[in-house]
Amino acid sequence: MLDLGNRVSIYQPEQDGLIFPELPDFASVEDERRHRKERLVAACRFFAQQGFDYGFAGHLTVRDPERPELYWTNPMCVHFDKVKMSNLILVDHEGTVIEGRHAVNRAGFVLHANVHEAHPDIIAMCHAHTVHGTAWCATGRPIDPITQDACAFFEDHVVIGEQGGAVAVENHAGSDVAKAFKGVKAALHQNHGLLTASRHSIDSAAFWFMALERCCRQQLDIAASGIEPIRIPEERARYSREHVGSEYIGWLHFQTVWNQLSEDQPDMFD
Repeated sequence: MLDLGNRVSIYQPEQDGLIFPELPDFASVEDERRHRKERLVAACRFFAQQGFDYGFAGHLTVRDPERPELYWTNPMCVHFDKVKMSNLILVDHEGTVIEGRHAVNRAGFVLHANVHEAHPDIIAMCHAHTVHGTAWCATGRPIDPITQDACAFFEDHVVIGEQGGAVAVENHAGSDVAKAFKGVKAALHQNHGLLTASRHSIDSAAFWFMALERCCRQQLDIAASGIEPIRIPEERARYSREHVGSEYIGWLHFQTVWNQLSEDQPDMFD
C-alpha cells in the first residue's frame, strides 16, 4: 500500500464526531473511474481559478483504473474553465484518442505519455505554462528551503536541463522528463515550466502544482528584494517535508478546493 506520509500530527483522530475528509473507498472500478474523472475536471477548474491558462497550453492527466495503459486528460483548445465530465478524452501512449470527440495536445501527449509509461506507479500528472514557474525555471535553479511551503519540495524535486526551452513534440523530449521523475513529485523543466506527478491522485498532483508555482513566486520576490534569505537547515527542512509535503497532505489540501468547486460549479459534472 502507498505510504501517504504523516496523517496524525495535523488533527486529533481520537476525537469522534468531527467532520474530517476521508480517503475514498470504491465498490467498483466504475466508481473509481468516475471519481478520478470528477477530480480531474475539478483540477482543471482549479487551474482556471489560479490563472494557469495560456491558450491551449497545459495538460492534466490521470490513469484509468481498469486500463492503466490509458489515461484521461483535458481536451485540446478547451479552456480549463470549460472542462467537464462529458468532454474529457481517453488517450493511449501512442497519442490515439480512444474515447472522446476532441483532439489531444501533442506536447501534452509526449510529456505525459512518457512519464506514465516509464513509471507505472505514477497515477496523475500536471503541467501548465505559468508566469512565475516559467520565470523561475529560466534560472535553472532548484527551489531553496527558505519557507515552510518550500520545504514541502525539499529533496523531492529536480531540475531538468535537457531539452529545456524546446517544444516537446519529439518523443526523446518526453523521455528526458520521464527519466527525471524517479521518486520525486515535481520537476522544474529549464526554460519551459513546472511539472508535478502523484502516485496517489490527481488531487495531490494538482495541489502540489499550485504550491510549486507559489514557491517560485516567493523565490522571485525575494531575489528581486536583493535581501539574502535565511535558509532553513537541512534537518528541519527534511522534517517539514515529511510532515507537510506528503501525498496525503496534498490530497487533503485539495479537498478544500473540491468542496468549493463541487458546490459553486455543478456544471463540471455535465
